[in-house]
Amino acid sequence: MSISLICVSSLAFLSLVLAVAVTLARGKFNVLTGIPSDPSNTLYKLIRAHDNTVEYAPILALLIYILGQNSPSVWVEWFMILVTFSRYLIVAGIVIPQTLAKSNPMRFIGAMGTYIFGLALCFALAQQAIIS
Repeated sequence: MSISLICVSSLAFLSLVLAVAVTLARGKFNVLTGIPSDPSNTLYKLIRAHDNTVEYAPILALLIYILGQNSPSVWVEWFMILVTFSRYLIVAGIVIPQTLAKSNPMRFIGAMGTYIFGLALCFALAQQAIIS
């Protein structure tokens, strides 16, 4: 089983599901362009979740893919899983709450996980480049 490919696939899936959700919500609410300004609006939350995902998922997927090509250590595989989980957690923290006007633990933990585990994967890739 390839942890790295499962994580890359999961990040791509998240991005595409959010894209479909935004498209369907635009149709449901009859909003073809733009972003609603109300942070409790469902379309607003879906657009923010999708925007946030497409900001981070591509670079994380690339890091995970490259690291996965050279038999990564166990800690690197765990960090791949944790950064992927963090991306799902932040999306849940954006979409589930009533409003984005208030902070919530899911968004905070998801963001911190993205930063910590993502930076650790950058370190792992730099370490791999230096050693090889």
